[in-house]
Amino acid sequence: MCGSSLFFENTICVSCQTDLAFSREERAIVPVDDNGRYVDADGSTWYRCTNLALSGCTWLTEVPGGYCFSCGLTRTRPSDEDLGGLREFKIAEEAKRRLVVELDTLGFPIVPRSQDEENGLAFDLLSSVAEDVTTGHESGVITLDLAESDDAHREKVRVDLDEPYRTMLGHFRHEIGHYIEWQHVRGALIQQARDLFGNEEDNYADAIERHYAKGPPAGWEDHYISRYATMHPFEDFAETFAHYLHICDTIETASAHNLAAVAEPQESASFRDLVIEVWIPLSIALNQINRSMGKGALYPFVIPAPVLDKLQFVAQLPRR
Repeated sequence: MCGSSLFFENTICVSCQTDLAFSREERAIVPVDDNGRYVDADGSTWYRCTNLALSGCTWLTEVPGGYCFSCGLTRTRPSDEDLGGLREFKIAEEAKRRLVVELDTLGFPIVPRSQDEENGLAFDLLSSVAEDVTTGHESGVITLDLAESDDAHREKVRVDLDEPYRTMLGHFRHEIGHYIEWQHVRGALIQQARDLFGNEEDNYADAIERHYAKGPPAGWEDHYISRYATMHPFEDFAETFAHYLHICDTIETASAHNLAAVAEPQESASFRDLVIEVWIPLSIALNQINRSMGKGALYPFVIPAPVLDKLQFVAQLPRR
């Protein structure tokens, strides 16, 4: 290749026109030949994912015509006849690939449900054109409404719910937080989690009814990262974990462009200190840059001291 800068979404080098693919094993963007093949340093041949035409996926797989690791996690997608759903599916898959890379970076193991029916992870990416779809997590299966890929729909929902932020990637990060809690907050960690987030055994249906009937409690800003986090301890954990991912990924990207001095947030001795010393100044600067372009704050959240404790907790979760 010509040495030009490459980015995660690139399928081709815009300078030399080399076809590109992403190697999860090498954690690198690599060149492929005219047939979409890549030979690694060990002499093994890899192939572009079969979903290249369907969702723009350039990840590599060991099997010709096979699915890459990320696409293999998707259990259900829109039918070939649902053209609107397939357009939204492409956007969702782009976000999912970013999620997978970040979990890899942070050391959280991802076991496909096809390999472990009890604890494995799978995604149902469903189009609400023909059916009602509820975004959520249950026993390792994450369901997402692909309508959230549509900017106009998502913005309407954001305004209706009075939310400061709503993205497809944010949905993935929130729902994977439920999965991470299910898999990693066990045994000795339960009581510490309850001290921070509350008792996860509280009735969830009652919490939903109370939240949408009465809204968040007075003074919630002093203890939670968002209104939605106040609904139930499960949602507080998932929101906190999503923000942990927001912060890590943005700091890593900022560092790659010489806007921050921390290349690997996961290596920080204290995530609390990282937030105070790096993230808060960086997010303030990014917010002001956004406003200079006539847009709202990029990160429209305030992180109170109790949320710092929660972020520190999720940053220290065991990876197993």
